Amino acid sequence: MTDRTIELDRHRGMSAQKATDLRRLLAEVEADEKALRLRQEALEKQLIAEPAVTWVEAAEKAGYLLGLFAATSAAQDPRRKLLIQNVFDDFQRLSGNVKATND
Repeated sequence: MTDRTIELDRHRGMSAQKATDLRRLLAEVEADEKALRLRQEALEKQLIAEPAVTWVEAAEKAGYLLGLFAATSAAQDPRRKLLIQNVFDDFQRLSGNVKATND
């Protein structure tokens, strides 16, 4: 027995190292996706729990849903992308949080 640790990755061939790295990265991505889904579920439960009290709260809920839609292939049409951006700009302007957009 020895107190020295052996780095096994160093003794593998290049293709085996790449395969190992890919498996590790895939496992990390899957864990991140699962954590994101759990956080999304928690957020959606909070959004569902009580009705909006103000127009700003309603716009935040609508903005969340619009953001989900914006990530779909159906929202990639240039007109829809512009419409989505215009709605977000409207939300900002009407809520009193005017921000300049450079898009």
